[in-house]
Amino acid sequence: MLHWIGQPGQAKLEELQLDIVGFLAILGEGSVLANAQVSTLSKWIFLPRLIPAPQALMRPTRPVKLEPAPGQVTGVFSGNHTGSINHIGNIVCDASFLPEHSVRVVSIERTGLNDLKSKTIAPLTFVLFLGFLLSGLLLALSIYKKDGMSIVATALLSLLSSLIGWGNKWTLVLPKRMDSSGKVPRGDVVIRYPKGSFLVVRCTEDVARQLYFAPETIKYLLQHGPAYRILSLVGTMMLMGGVICLANSQIELQVAWAASYMLLGSSYWIVAALPAKLHWDSSCYTVQNEYLSDSCTTLKGMPSANNTYTKALWRTIVVTKNVDWVVKNGAAPDTPAWRRWLSAAHEMAKGVGLAEKELVEGVQTWQVPEWDPQKFLMDMLNEQAQEDEKSVAEGIEEV
Repeated sequence: MLHWIGQPGQAKLEELQLDIVGFLAILGEGSVLANAQVSTLSKWIFLPRLIPAPQALMRPTRPVKLEPAPGQVTGVFSGNHTGSINHIGNIVCDASFLPEHSVRVVSIERTGLNDLKSKTIAPLTFVLFLGFLLSGLLLALSIYKKDGMSIVATALLSLLSSLIGWGNKWTLVLPKRMDSSGKVPRGDVVIRYPKGSFLVVRCTEDVARQLYFAPETIKYLLQHGPAYRILSLVGTMMLMGGVICLANSQIELQVAWAASYMLLGSSYWIVAALPAKLHWDSSCYTVQNEYLSDSCTTLKGMPSANNTYTKALWRTIVVTKNVDWVVKNGAAPDTPAWRRWLSAAHEMAKGVGLAEKELVEGVQTWQVPEWDPQKFLMDMLNEQAQEDEKSVAEGIEEV
């Protein structure tokens, strides 16, 4: 709450009270939580600094898995299926930006020995060091102004971030196949997004397991649950103490604190609005685009753009040369008409391979044969409708 003390027109800076400055310290939970998991993976998490809304990271229980993305993921040959996209798979290759009814094809290989980790130099690193810099400036200003309350507030709120870092620091453990002997089917994956677009990932079974099917493991530095809850309690007391000290510091310092938290809050909001991939180091995986012969060269990722879902599904089958995954993925109804359509689409797709002319030199391009999947489907639906009408008529005659 901001108000003046004294007679109107006689107010001075010393009489200004900024009761609201404590609230600024605890605002902005959404922007902090947006990248909380990748920020607590970073080695910079122990750095003493100011952070907005530190209470957002002092939860009663910590996450046991990374946040998945919406989509249906199905193994083309393995038969695996899951109703969401693993966070790591979505970071390595995200196709949620695709226009509706489009198809993108990529190949993914594990090419590095390093593990997936947060980037050392990234937008998140900038806001971490900004908080550290502001903490140092406020401490120096508090000492200069000989304000003990502000000094204590700086110490409590800065060291609170290190305490939070200790409680939330974790490492990522991706699953590995224990028995590497013998051959296994290819790990090719089809991902169907809510907008009716498809991503075909051509990869080995090991890559598919790590990115899409086997859940990743979050290994916390502080594994003892009760110890974490005690640490959270201590952190809560430090936050309360820091806010109380802020309310009793000099007015000039309260202005500096308010400006600092406004700057930090804005910075975290901007970082939260950036693509999540900017904060991750996924160099251990190599993603190579592949194209269809009718891919659109002006769109990001060069997908095949289609005006109907049926055409998009047909082009996905052209790449996979397989239809067993379709029903399991929920990509098509399990009806006589659709089963006939899938059988015909499978036969047409098996008869073609790679295009003679590549859209981009040196990049694999899949040939889309001349066939009208939409017309064929309508013919099958009409046949099914006639068969259903005939069955109904026969049933009425029998009655």
